[in-house]
Amino acid sequence: MERPVPGGLRGEKEEEEEERVLVSEHSWRPCPTARRRVQGCLEWVKRQLFRVGEDWYFLFILGVLMATISFTMDIIIASSPPHTSPSAHMWLYGEIGDIGVLKYLSWTMYPMALAAFSTGFSQSITPHSGGSGISELKTILMGVVLEDYLAIKNFGAKVVGLTCTLTCGSTLFLGKVGPYVHLSAMAAAYLGKMRTTVTREYEVGVKPVYTVLVVLLFNSWGSMGTPKPPRVAKPGELWQEWDHPSATIYGTLIFFLLMKFWMLILATTLPLPAGYFMPIFIYGAAIGRLVGEVVALLFPRGLYSEGPPRPIIPAGYALAGAAAFSGSVTHAVSTSLLVCEATGHMGHVLPTVLAVLVANAITQKNQPSFYDAPIIVKKLPYLPPIRSRHIA
Repeated sequence: MERPVPGGLRGEKEEEEEERVLVSEHSWRPCPTARRRVQGCLEWVKRQLFRVGEDWYFLFILGVLMATISFTMDIIIASSPPHTSPSAHMWLYGEIGDIGVLKYLSWTMYPMALAAFSTGFSQSITPHSGGSGISELKTILMGVVLEDYLAIKNFGAKVVGLTCTLTCGSTLFLGKVGPYVHLSAMAAAYLGKMRTTVTREYEVGVKPVYTVLVVLLFNSWGSMGTPKPPRVAKPGELWQEWDHPSATIYGTLIFFLLMKFWMLILATTLPLPAGYFMPIFIYGAAIGRLVGEVVALLFPRGLYSEGPPRPIIPAGYALAGAAAFSGSVTHAVSTSLLVCEATGHMGHVLPTVLAVLVANAITQKNQPSFYDAPIIVKKLPYLPPIRSRHIA
């Protein structure tokens, strides 16, 4: 015989059954047939992707992500006050008066504040976010594990710090090529960990976070598809700004080289997230242009060889100087191909390659490259150089 259940216990059991029915997931999901079909389609797509291979869409996501970050950083830099309203600096500079100290402070306080914020923010998050990060990447590629340099907090600190650094002013002193390589490596490491987690969860039957990646792709496409506002080019005003009434091109180039020499040394020693390849590239182009202008002054009718005289083209000397100087500093020969590809002019390939080889032969014999020197200073593990490797 069943024992009678008290009224209080019976009421509690009924309430528990009602709550259990109310929180049931299957009873409150609309369109179960359509949901099962959509879920089946997503599972089929995931099976096909894992069957074909996961590297191609992983690299695709990485490319779209880095392009979106670069595009966003360019928009922020272009919309900053020094780039959108340069006349504000000139107006403040003119309204202060003849006090030289105030004029100097009015012209330099904004870049100094951004540089200080970039340094303080990046160094407070992680001290590994300074510099370009190429030296650390070379150490990692040698097989040494440096997890702090590929951490996600380093990625965020470097993005914010690099944006503030480039917003300070012109890229004549600091660039962004090297930090973008480091950012791509950090994003690839993070996505690689996510991919490993997704693959492992898929193998044990747990639902992966595939939809999050799809949302990321659609958001990236939407951001990249935003058209830029129309602009009107005025090259005549640019040439007027470059032309100084009381200075020749020789004095301008010499003054530029002297001032940029110590400013570039000062900028590269600051703990800022920034790149140094483009400033070195521009400095080499200025050296080559000065040599070309001097040769054109000494031989106004050109150089004589077989046939008619050939005129001196200073721009060709600037091209060779940029490739040779940047190649000698980085110990890379590929800079000759880089300048030819960037300009689209193949007429100066032979002298450019020759200048790069001679510059590399001299520098590799006397000093380490610009990216190997921080490895030695920071005492990071590295492979010793082979003596027979020197091309000199």
